[in-house]
Amino acid sequence: EDDLMGGHSLENGNIIFREGPVVKAMRKGAVLLLDEVDLGSNKLMCLQSVLEGKPVLIKKTGEVVHPVSGFNVMSTANTKGKGSDDGRFIGTNILNEAFLERFPITFEQEYPTVVTEKKILTRLCEEIGIPLTGDHKGFIDYLCDWSDIVRRTFKDGGVDEIISTRRLVHIMRAYQIFGDKVKAMQMCLNRFDDETKESFMQLYTKLDEHIKSEENVTES
Repeated sequence: EDDLMGGHSLENGNIIFREGPVVKAMRKGAVLLLDEVDLGSNKLMCLQSVLEGKPVLIKKTGEVVHPVSGFNVMSTANTKGKGSDDGRFIGTNILNEAFLERFPITFEQEYPTVVTEKKILTRLCEEIGIPLTGDHKGFIDYLCDWSDIVRRTFKDGGVDEIISTRRLVHIMRAYQIFGDKVKAMQMCLNRFDDETKESFMQLYTKLDEHIKSEENVTES
């Protein structure tokens, strides 16, 4: 609770009260973002009155703080506050239903479309100096089509892992370093078990007809 609302700390030999981010946002009329909120504990219940737009009493000082116009609370979570039964988001907790009910609007953010991801990787290549010509451009197209197939297969229960947009960015950055598609992909897929990594690589080779020759060169 002290991390959110504020608490006492020692500074230059004196005990002073430091306001937490919740109180600061209320005073400024700012947006408070609770990132990965489902990693939080039941101490989040201290925000009940805050989420209802009511004033909050700072217990340590006795001051009542009223929210300034513009103050809003947003949160992000991978599990919608329901926890992770499959272990994919280990450490997340089941959040109190009363707490969740005080968020009136929920947005679901799916992975970007293939078109959007191609734009993301194209912009990345411009930033890190990969020429957007020939095989470089083709690599972007193949990667995005490949990740889309993996995600659709994941939704159908065909695989247990998924390729995120962040993983595609990692692959492109590794490609910029090593200049080798096979090596870049292998190094960025090593986080998965051997069976998954092999199946992902096999799927990619079915899309990119040029990668087999590159793989032979790498092995030799």
